[in-house]
Amino acid sequence: MMRALNMMRALNMMRALKWVGGLLFENLAWKLLALAVAVVIWAVVASEPELATFATVRLEYKNLPEDLEISSEPVSSLMLELRGPSGELRRAGETAHPAVVLDMSAVQPGERTFMIGDDNVKMPRGVRLVRAIPSEVRLIFEQRRTNTVPVHVRFAGDGQNGYVVSHYEATPRELRIVGPRSRVARIAAVVTDPVDVSTTVGTSEFRVNVFMDDPFVRFQETAQVAVVVTMKKK
Repeated sequence: MMRALNMMRALNMMRALKWVGGLLFENLAWKLLALAVAVVIWAVVASEPELATFATVRLEYKNLPEDLEISSEPVSSLMLELRGPSGELRRAGETAHPAVVLDMSAVQPGERTFMIGDDNVKMPRGVRLVRAIPSEVRLIFEQRRTNTVPVHVRFAGDGQNGYVVSHYEATPRELRIVGPRSRVARIAAVVTDPVDVSTTVGTSEFRVNVFMDDPFVRFQETAQVAVVVTMKKK
């Protein structure tokens, strides 16, 4: 009984050795070639001089909640000091550009400071971040708000031969705006581009654009109105 058990163990061991040998020596030429190529690549990379450089990158963000708006002045770009093999740095500038991506999934209304570091800087393999300038970014978040405000029409020029504006009407008379809560609250009205009535006699219609002073607030729909103007003599 024991002899049969020992023979079975020896047989299983021989099978295992044969399987390992197959893994090691099957397609041995290709495996040796792959190993040689890897060694050459490693030697080339290891022999490259290590350099440092500065790269200007865009600031990107993701996962901003739908009901929030950024109300502070935007930071559009940052400068990164990078270090790595010369070849990798060159490729980083030509193809695989570094990027700074901020995850805003956890932000709430108020101020929030984001540290710029390895957690939010995407870099090519072999390149490491030394520092970011600036090293942190502070943003202000507010609830999104919509509001309806009146349209004020502006005129330019004097009517000919004593003609003056006797009546005008803008369509639509009001427009909806959207943006950060505090900024929307400060806008009482929006104004049109000047309507030139210097050559207008009788009734004419003008299509003009509408403007807001705050760049953080936008029109929810169209930013254009039709203005019908009636001119009469004094």
